[in-house]
Amino acid sequence: MTTPKPLLPVQGRPILDWTLGALPKSVDRVVVVVHYLAEQVEAYLRRQTFFKGWAIVPQGTPRGTGDALRKCRDQIRSDRFFVINGDDLFGAADFAALAACPAGVIVKEVDEPKKWGIAFLKPDGMLEKLVEKPDIPGPRLANTGAYLFPREVFEIEIGLSQRGEYEITDYVTQLAAKQPFHVVRSTFWFPIGTEEAWNAAGKLDLHKVMVPV
Repeated sequence: MTTPKPLLPVQGRPILDWTLGALPKSVDRVVVVVHYLAEQVEAYLRRQTFFKGWAIVPQGTPRGTGDALRKCRDQIRSDRFFVINGDDLFGAADFAALAACPAGVIVKEVDEPKKWGIAFLKPDGMLEKLVEKPDIPGPRLANTGAYLFPREVFEIEIGLSQRGEYEITDYVTQLAAKQPFHVVRSTFWFPIGTEEAWNAAGKLDLHKVMVPV
């Protein structure tokens, strides 16, 4: 592949461009963790018009999503911040709902839990934990990979998972044990994990769901 996945075009715009355009106005700066074909991502950020403030963080040797998060520590300047997968499409209304929380995650009901990270809730509706691909019956609430973290997340220590990586879900679960971690149910989430999904994204009415009102 000669194009990094977040820059694959959907209806004439990179996936990442759709995501940046869907963010609430309260977001004033973007930090992007890069690895594969990083120079293309930097070139895109230089020409995009959504944010004057942006930064690139090289991941180096990939060691998991949790490792990518903690490498951003020195670039985070706010008390709260979004962390978002760069290769999926998310609804602007869901980002706005998440921004209204002290901390939280966007989830979406799925019929096959074993294909996803699944959110388990406390009796009060707050998040208890995230479990990766549990072999349980559906429907269940899948983790979409869109979070709002308080800066205190960087005070948490996590270890390597069974697959030898630092997992962002371990940060989430530990944070949820310390404070209320809200669960926002998605109105639009379109993961682009296959060529078929990428082609299907070209037929969606994205302006209806990915442009803030």
